[in-house]
Amino acid sequence: MHVLLAEDDTRLGELIVHMLQKKAGYTVDWVTTGNDAYAHVEYGSYDILILDWMMPEGDGLSLCTRLRKESYTGAILMLTARDALQDRIDGLDAGADDYLVKPFEIGELLARLRALSRRNYAPIQTEEMKFGELVLNRNEQCVSLDSRSVQLTPREFQLFDLLVQNRGVVLTREVILDRVWGMESDVGPKTIDATIKLLRRKLAELDNKELIQSARGLGYKVDK
Repeated sequence: MHVLLAEDDTRLGELIVHMLQKKAGYTVDWVTTGNDAYAHVEYGSYDILILDWMMPEGDGLSLCTRLRKESYTGAILMLTARDALQDRIDGLDAGADDYLVKPFEIGELLARLRALSRRNYAPIQTEEMKFGELVLNRNEQCVSLDSRSVQLTPREFQLFDLLVQNRGVVLTREVILDRVWGMESDVGPKTIDATIKLLRRKLAELDNKELIQSARGLGYKVDK
């Protein structure tokens, strides 16, 4: 499960990330401001959002309201120290699916995330995605054109799938690093560039060498 955590309390954020990754095996992206959270939701794909009510550059309540107005349908769990009944009502009215008051036990957080995941808010990704004449098969992690097919490594697939899902948008190396390898990894820009080079080489076998375009000094994109 892919979770976005928006929490500006460093100690709590580190604890939640550690527990979700080590105890539950989740993939977690962690941001500390409302603006960063919105940007991650805009360009990423998450099963559940965990939003702190009070954080800089856009509080969780306003972010939740904004996302729902923009037809975001994913699960949202609100974290807050506010425990008055009206606060709970405000959070739920803003579009939160659940509400957890600080301080809380990690076990309860995990249980609530499991419950939210069972409700299956996140849209189901199709096994195959067509773009142009190509077909990306998520089950087999390969790209095909008519009867020809090339197999991708897990990292190549993750990177290519990310680019395809965001067709027409330049993804910076920082965003690619965050989504594919994680910000805590030791991977640098050269590894990203090398993976792109390998992807282009494989796509060339399908006569699509130029599909992945470079944005000088920024990153990469796949045209619509």
